[in-house]
Amino acid sequence: MDTARSISLFLLAAVAEIGGAWLIWQGLREHKGVLWIAAGVIALGAYGFVAAFQPDPNFGRILAAYGGIFVAGSLAWGMVVDGFRPDRWDVIGAAICLVGVAVIMYAPRG
Repeated sequence: MDTARSISLFLLAAVAEIGGAWLIWQGLREHKGVLWIAAGVIALGAYGFVAAFQPDPNFGRILAAYGGIFVAGSLAWGMVVDGFRPDRWDVIGAAICLVGVAVIMYAPRG
């Protein structure tokens, strides 16, 4: 149950952080305006709260593992939202990051 909760929280955190950064990008670089930027700031703030609900009590572990989620999630976001097509090296790199997440977060500890 903790693993499923943790994975769900990582996915929600990715949507909040990547989405927030994308909204700010759109507001500034694509000239969509201050409301897009404000929505991005709110989403980035929400990311910080979501991460705090992870069942593991170790901040460093959570943020280190989230780094791998962020890498893979950013590529997925680009594919879905911006039409980005990753090459095989992007996919291999993201897969390596996700293996790292699994080791950091879900390896048996005694």
